[in-house]
Amino acid sequence: MRFAGIKTLLVGAVGLGVSLSALAADGVVLLKQFVDSTHAAKGTFVQSVYRANGGRGEESKGDFIFERPGKFRWNYSQPYPQLLVGDGHKLWSYDPDLAQVTVKTMGDALGGTPAAILSGAGDLDKSFTLENAGEGNGLTWAVATPKASDSSFASMKLGFDGARLVGMEIRDNFGQITILKFTKFEANPVVAEDAFVFTPPAGVDVIGDL
Repeated sequence: MRFAGIKTLLVGAVGLGVSLSALAADGVVLLKQFVDSTHAAKGTFVQSVYRANGGRGEESKGDFIFERPGKFRWNYSQPYPQLLVGDGHKLWSYDPDLAQVTVKTMGDALGGTPAAILSGAGDLDKSFTLENAGEGNGLTWAVATPKASDSSFASMKLGFDGARLVGMEIRDNFGQITILKFTKFEANPVVAEDAFVFTPPAGVDVIGDL
């Protein structure tokens, strides 16, 4: 499995008797702050898969860039090359080893997927039930559970070091867990105009919703 298959709440805090330090340690608050303040990002990642029986599966490495709403480029370089590009209208999946490109219409499909946290329109409460998951491993965690019954995953945890998103844990409907660790994460970089343009290479098979 390579890829399964992202407002500051200070108003009224004083009146409710909630300290700013308590708010800062709340995973849901940090998640919403991240979504509101991060309209684009780029970086590198390590992705590990853990099977439901506890065994460890494939580890992958690569780089990414995204821009809201609905645009992203997720490039796997190790151990097998694969490229996922969302241009805001279509999702392109290119497998060089198979010399094949698969195209899907994005439509509303992004809403209940892990990609929605990073590159969606930002209305998390519409697609997810959000919960604070407290502290663990030096991070503050939030849990996002998709509201759609036909979602491709069961739940997702997001870990923050202060305001910085450090990692994600995605549990699928079969108990398998995919862990993403962001080894570099630059918020709001300048994004090239052609960053999310994908043209199938000559000679490859293109299938799907053209």
